[in-house]
Amino acid sequence: MFFALFVAKSPHSKLLPSATNVDKQLDLVGIGSMVVDLIYRVPRISSADEKLILEHHSDGDLLKRVVGGVTLNHLAWASILGLKVGIFGKQADDELGRFLRDGMDRYHLERHITLDGSASSFASIFVDQSGARAIYMSPAATSETTATDICRSHSSFIRRAKILSTEVSQLPLDAVVAALEVAREGAALTILDLDVPRSDALNTLGTTEDFDRALKTASILKPSKAAAVELTGLSDSLAAARALKEKYGCRAVVITDGERGCAFSSENVDLRRPAYSVGVIDTTGAGDAFLGGFIAGIHYNLAAEDALRLANACGAACCELTGATPDLASSRKRVFELYDGKAFDAPDRFLVSGRQTPYENAVEDFLRISVEELSRLRRSIGVDHFKDVADLIESVEAKGGRVHVTGIGKPEYVSGYVSALLSSTGTPAYFLHGTECVHGSAGQVRAGDVVIVISNSGETGEMKATVTALKRNGSLIIGISGDATSWLASQSDQFLYAGVEREGSPLNFEPRASVLAEIYVLAALSVELQARKGITRNHYNAWHPGGMIGKVSGGPRED
Repeated sequence: MFFALFVAKSPHSKLLPSATNVDKQLDLVGIGSMVVDLIYRVPRISSADEKLILEHHSDGDLLKRVVGGVTLNHLAWASILGLKVGIFGKQADDELGRFLRDGMDRYHLERHITLDGSASSFASIFVDQSGARAIYMSPAATSETTATDICRSHSSFIRRAKILSTEVSQLPLDAVVAALEVAREGAALTILDLDVPRSDALNTLGTTEDFDRALKTASILKPSKAAAVELTGLSDSLAAARALKEKYGCRAVVITDGERGCAFSSENVDLRRPAYSVGVIDTTGAGDAFLGGFIAGIHYNLAAEDALRLANACGAACCELTGATPDLASSRKRVFELYDGKAFDAPDRFLVSGRQTPYENAVEDFLRISVEELSRLRRSIGVDHFKDVADLIESVEAKGGRVHVTGIGKPEYVSGYVSALLSSTGTPAYFLHGTECVHGSAGQVRAGDVVIVISNSGETGEMKATVTALKRNGSLIIGISGDATSWLASQSDQFLYAGVEREGSPLNFEPRASVLAEIYVLAALSVELQARKGITRNHYNAWHPGGMIGKVSGGPRED
């Protein structure tokens, strides 16, 4: 059996009774880069001194923000394949850290995180039309992790696992060595992802001694092609895998080689496996997904060739996504559509009573996250912005102009509420249907009127057409968006920021907290306008004689 082969015969661990690892609580734990990936699309990867225009993602956004990082990525892929997975290390108690920890919860990763870092890690990723990418990393807290941190804070967590994975990418080499040695003492299988060439590692991560010690301590080594070539001078992946196995005494070496697949060398097996052919959207994290699948193959005791098939299936499925972490709704299914090896039983830990449930505390998390996001928004916006917007509306009204409110999708419903709220508090406002605007409804708006346009991304195609038509007809625009650099912001006469970092939902895509933010900001604007006009209870009662409000107020009364 594949797993038994590596554990029982590893030169770095004692011969294990068959039941030793059965009692462990986690199948896999990992430490290393856990990063917020900021993903931009570009026509091509730029050269020095070249300027390029950013392109839009398929949903119209200029920027996608997803959880990522060499370690977090492969742990997430292993988790969707049924492994009980944990992650440990250092972060900061900041917005990026909270975003990362929410992502860990979505992927069912048990967390053992200290929050004593200076800042949480992020990476800016530029992806071209072929799926190739350039990555610029800010390792932050990950790069601050020390061997002392590992031994003092995380050794008991490491010993709970059957397999430990770590990386040479952002984690200092002394911390890598410490994690590997604690795992070895606990008789766990150890896997080292050598993600960067040796020269880069020695420039930023530690000493030659620690580098060599890490590679010699790992049971299984997974270098990138570039790292393998630099270490061996061999361009052939299988020859390089053999050479590295002999040099460092690992039980096995597996090397990913992009669209050419992978090469594997162990004591008894040398083989290559071609990659699966798929339509590539983004190659970011394909090697990480590969490793997650490979570790799952070890866990399920697959033969080496089938473990590599599973690994390649994960890598291919990752290339069909934007970003490096799996899609909870589709990636597991896609992996098993591609995988053509021996069948095995992989429990779906994301299914509860036949329904996909990313994590159990979704309601509690939403209530917490939405309050945190509105609090963060409050800290980022100033009262003066509302005054400037109110000045514009007052100047339009003074000239006989009117106020309209519009939006596309969910903001359409917000615009209906906001137009009613403004009208009932002293600023008559009219709902404008966003998509119908370019089919004749623009006639509702006269030159000199002001239109409040709501769009979370500020980049939606239908919204752009509406704003273009309104401006052509002489309207003034007040933009409300979660992106202060968006197209809508640039086209607005006045702009109000209404951005959130997290939606509060398990998938972090469906508009929830962003809708609350839009209402929050526009309700504040309505208060500013209401205060300027000195609206009294008598005014309000006159405009709202019906329902419980009218019943409680008893209708208009004398001031």
